[in-house]
Amino acid sequence: MSQEISNPTLPTPPQALPVAPDYGQSTLSEILPSAATALGVPGYLNPLGLQTTKRVALIMVDGLGWNQFKSHIAHAPFLRSLFERAQKLGTGFPSTTATSLSSLAIGVTPGEHGMLGYDVVDPERRRVVNQLGGWPADLSPDGWQTLPTIFEATRDHGIHVASVSLPLFEKSALTRASLRGPKFFAARQTSARARATHEIFAKNRNALVYTYFNELDKAGHKFGVDSSQWRDSLEEIDYVIKTLVSRLPEETTVLITGDHGMVDVPSSQRIDYSLEPELIDGVELTSGEPRGVQLSFAAETSATQRQHVREAWQRAYGAKAWVLSREEAIDLGYFGKISEEHAARLGDLMILAAEPIAFYDGRRVSPTAFEMVGQHGSLTAGERFVPLFTLRTK
Repeated sequence: MSQEISNPTLPTPPQALPVAPDYGQSTLSEILPSAATALGVPGYLNPLGLQTTKRVALIMVDGLGWNQFKSHIAHAPFLRSLFERAQKLGTGFPSTTATSLSSLAIGVTPGEHGMLGYDVVDPERRRVVNQLGGWPADLSPDGWQTLPTIFEATRDHGIHVASVSLPLFEKSALTRASLRGPKFFAARQTSARARATHEIFAKNRNALVYTYFNELDKAGHKFGVDSSQWRDSLEEIDYVIKTLVSRLPEETTVLITGDHGMVDVPSSQRIDYSLEPELIDGVELTSGEPRGVQLSFAAETSATQRQHVREAWQRAYGAKAWVLSREEAIDLGYFGKISEEHAARLGDLMILAAEPIAFYDGRRVSPTAFEMVGQHGSLTAGERFVPLFTLRTK
């Protein structure tokens, strides 16, 4: 598909297509290269300008978006005290966990590491791979994502590298694909993760410790970011992080960030597009996110059929979503530099939500998927910007 097939007479969102993430300058991909440089690891740039240090505590709060934090800043007094100096970073695209954590750990654009979303296409076997929870047994994670991680490079430089997270992530496919390198410490409770982080630093003079919290993300998905449950979770995480930081050794560089924001989608706007035949005519595989659908056409689907599907999406939902071909999205720079191998994992046609709406293929998702309130994955500011709080313990 090409840009020429777009029909300008069909509906489009009132807001213009967002510009591409500022790769190389102010995205999640710049955090760990800067931290590694500050730790003395050769071969990386330091676009964030971090000072030389012996210890880095990298704290990831899944689901902590810039816009959502600003809206609920009163519920996070510790992070609020750091907000004046916080940086606004882009997540990369898609704005989703598998992509963002890969960009963070590997320090390159999504197009370079190839972890291009929640669901992506395995082009060789013509199947959909869920990069968080549905990894095929015959697909090697380290063969799918082959670049070395910055955790590995830092470890190989003689610095103690550790990851503190939930037990279920210790041997997950995403960990094996993109978060390789750290010694893993499992802890279920938020307070236990904070305590484990403190203990690692207490035993290691030179260390990089990655600590992961997913509770805010879970609250957002289930209840929405404009809910008392989300605010309660933010309050708890803020307190846990404050306690964690207060117990770290002197002169530790602390970096606190998120992997994406969220948009609350009302139930009336959670659409089962598989019920509309004209939207899936000639489509072989459906992938992506509910707010970033990707459609892969069967090889025999004609150019005319493909054009008709695109126009059907624009007629039905073009005022609420941007409809792009794969080539258009690549040309706009949304994935950064991308190889042909990785581009083949993307759908031919992309429907990227511009308004609070989400699209599901009801033929292959469980009914409970339609209960999800908080959503992410598209290009809106609420999804694609996260804070980076930086401090140095005294």
